[in-house]
Amino acid sequence: MIRIPRLAFLGVFVLLMCVFFAFVGWPAGLWWLLLIPVLVGVWVWRTQTTVSESGLDLRTMFGSRHLDWSQLKGVRIPKRGYVRADLIDGTEVKLPAVSYDRVRDLAAASHGRIPDPYAVPAQDKPASAKKDETAAQDTAQQREATDDGATDTADNGEKGSAE
Repeated sequence: MIRIPRLAFLGVFVLLMCVFFAFVGWPAGLWWLLLIPVLVGVWVWRTQTTVSESGLDLRTMFGSRHLDWSQLKGVRIPKRGYVRADLIDGTEVKLPAVSYDRVRDLAAASHGRIPDPYAVPAQDKPASAKKDETAAQDTAQQREATDDGATDTADNGEKGSAE
C-alpha cells in the first residue's frame, strides 16, 4: 500500500493552528476556516494506491477505482504530479500517492508486473563494462603509438640536423 506519508499530518496540525488563531478573532464569521484542515486531513488519510494480486486499487478523497493487470500497458512518470498508468485502451489514470520517489515501491509491490525504470538490466551491465574496458585499452594503445611516433620523429630530426 502506497500512501501519502503520515508526516503530512504534522502539516495539517500547523494549518489547524494558523486557522484557529483567525477563528478565535471572529468565531461567528470565520467558523468555516476550521473545515480546511479537516478536508486536508481527510485527503491525507484516504489517498492511496494498493497493489494486489488482482491489480491496482486506487483510492482518492471522493472515490475509488480498480485496475486489473490485464488493463495496464505501462506507467508514465511526468515531471510533476503523480505517476500515471497507461491503459491498453489508450487512456491514462493517475496513481494516487505514487510520486517519482515511490516508483520503486510500486515496482517491488507489483512483483515484476511493473518494471523498475531505474534498474540496470543484469545482462547489459557486463557488456557495457567490457565496451568501456575495450575503449580504454584502444585509447591507451593509440596514446602509446602516438608517443612512440613523436619520439621517433624527434630522433630522426636530430639525426638529420647533426649530419
